[in-house]
Amino acid sequence: MKADGALSLWVKLARAYAVFNKASTSDIRGYGLTQPQFGALECLFHLGPMTIGQLSKKMLVSGGNMTCVVDNLVKEHLVRRIQSEQDRRSVTVELTQEGKEMIERIFPLHAAVIEDVASVLDEREQDELSRLLKKLGSGISM
Repeated sequence: MKADGALSLWVKLARAYAVFNKASTSDIRGYGLTQPQFGALECLFHLGPMTIGQLSKKMLVSGGNMTCVVDNLVKEHLVRRIQSEQDRRSVTVELTQEGKEMIERIFPLHAAVIEDVASVLDEREQDELSRLLKKLGSGISM
């Protein structure tokens, strides 16, 4: 692909991401959460308790940023920190009952919004785009 083709791909990808992200973020804000807070709750809900380091790797954000996200979720009583008995430096984050109930309630609603946004593509096109984006993301070394 020539440079102008790659640049055109980047522009289209960036614009599609911006529109998709705007719809997602708008929906998430309606639940009183930020996108990183929703992402952390979703990770903990689907993957179970994990350290802040593990959570930050899953969400592709810095440990410092994730600490701030977790701090705010703790203040809202949606997650709690559990100090490791074996290693005092290790802290696990888990959903509280309130956090679990919240994500159980809002995740299906958010998934429906995402499904609606993606419905411009049929199921076959969504599968193909998913495959191509995974290939692109996996093929980029940083």
